[in-house]
Amino acid sequence: MSDARLAVLASGSGTNLQALIDATSSDPDFGGRIVVVGSDQHDAGALGRARDAGIPTVAEALGDHPDRPTWEKALADAVAEHRPDIVVLAGFMKLVSGDFLNRWPNNVVNTHPSLLPGLRGAHAVRDALEHGVKVTGCTVHLVDEHVDHGPIIAQRAVDVRPDDTEESLHERIKAVEHVLLPACVKLLCHDRIRLEGRVVRITSDNEES
Repeated sequence: MSDARLAVLASGSGTNLQALIDATSSDPDFGGRIVVVGSDQHDAGALGRARDAGIPTVAEALGDHPDRPTWEKALADAVAEHRPDIVVLAGFMKLVSGDFLNRWPNNVVNTHPSLLPGLRGAHAVRDALEHGVKVTGCTVHLVDEHVDHGPIIAQRAVDVRPDDTEESLHERIKAVEHVLLPACVKLLCHDRIRLEGRVVRITSDNEES
């Protein structure tokens, strides 16, 4: 797709969002632009980053709605008003259902701080230290209805140091994510990702769709 429209969802401070803002603004060949940033937290730092960059924002907190399906539909509807082609979950700490994913089939992407399929869930960095793994990393993957389960686009390894804390290890993982996530989103913008079962194939620039 040409000049893909991107929606980014984030729950926290938005460092991965910032990496995407920087990449889309500095790379003339990125092939996409962020048209909306959404959150499940009204006070998320990511929303401030978006406003600073002149990007529209939406926020729908789970507690503002009677149940989870109503919340998810409200968020999806608010995002859909901006007509995104691709939805990027960049530190978004809520699961999304098939109803959400079906609005953007095979175009919802997530970044996760481990080498999937190992160490799924919200505490992957802590779990890496508790399990004594020597290598962890980050994974960018397409999102399906299961937790941290969808087809893997790319991964990068990060060594675990003997003196690592959860914070120090997570900071090094995030530094890698800040490069890998924009690179994978750029591939989606240029329609270079093909699915063969669960396997992602990345096509060359001049390869036919």
